[in-house]
Formats: sequence, C-alpha cells, structure tokens
Amino acid sequence: MAFKFLPLYVFGKVVKGFGRGSKELGIPTANLSEEVIDLLPKDVNPGIYYGLASVNKGPTYKMVLSVGWNPFYHNEKKSLETHILHEFEDDFYGSVLKIILIGYIRPEKNFSSLDELITEIKSDISIAETKLDEPVYKKYYISPFWSANFEEEKGVFFSDNFKPTSHSGSDNDVLLNGKL
Repeated sequence: MAFKFLPLYVFGKVVKGFGRGSKELGIPTANLSEEVIDLLPKDVNPGIYYGLASVNKGPTYKMVLSVGWNPFYHNEKKSLETHILHEFEDDFYGSVLKIILIGYIRPEKNFSSLDELITEIKSDISIAETKLDEPVYKKYYISPFWSANFEEEKGVFFSDNFKPTSHSGSDNDVLLNGKL
C-alpha cells in the first residue's frame, strides 16, 4: 500500500506516555506530544509504520511506530508511540526525537488479550527489521535530517529530498519542504 505522504520526517521532544510500553508490554516507547500529532497530515491513517529514529542526533536506529488510539486500551486521545529497536540504558524524556516514517505495516486493530497484542507487536518489529534491511532504504540512514538544526521544538516535513529550511511562524504551522 502506497501513501503519498511517505516518507514523513517528524521531530519533537519526548514526553511521558501512558506508562505501559515498558512496564506492561516489555516494549518501551518514546512518545511525542499531541502538538506534534496535530502537525501530521490528515491522511496519515491510524496504524503501524516502520522507519528510522534518532535521539539527540545520536545513532540512527530502526523503529516501529503506532499512530492512533490503541483500541485494546480504549484511548481517548490519539498517540504517536515509537519503539526504537535499540536498548537504551536510561529514559530520555525531554530529548529531541527525530523519526522518518518510511513504510506502512498494518491498520490499528483490537486484540482479545494482552498476549495477542504483544505477539502482534513482535511480528510488527520483525517486519520492520526485514524491510529496513532492503537496499532501497539505505539512503534514509544518511539523510541530512539527522544532523539538521531547527529553531522549532517540533515539526513535520514531506520530502524524499529533505533539505532543512529556516521557518518562522506559530508553533502550530506545519513545516513543509518539498512535495506532498
């Protein structure tokens, strides 16, 4: 399935989520704020995506990401939860998380048990691992996005030829660079 908004470059500060990724699922997530979620294009379907992530301009890692309401938990607000395929020693709340959504795995769905949810997440992780090893995605590992400096605390860019730009305006502006 192709989406006209992919790849999607997103950045923002890591905030506390619902507190169940590490504790309940054993699958820690880095969460971005509602303000970042509000910047996403309206045609970003709720579901599971794969891509790459970096914390505070550190190394680039594979990631799997959920955008939506997490039906199993009956969330009342939309969330953006990134599971980085790397084991970090410490939490990194307040750090700048940069992510590139590259591909779509599946839509959101409900599960009959916590074990079923965990099994599906592990399957999503396996799919992301495999897809992100494909040569077509190598260019994203060296994207100038990872080292770019931004005046803003959050933003979204659409382009597979990412070039950082200076932007001044309200915090609610969607940062656009390139094609839709």
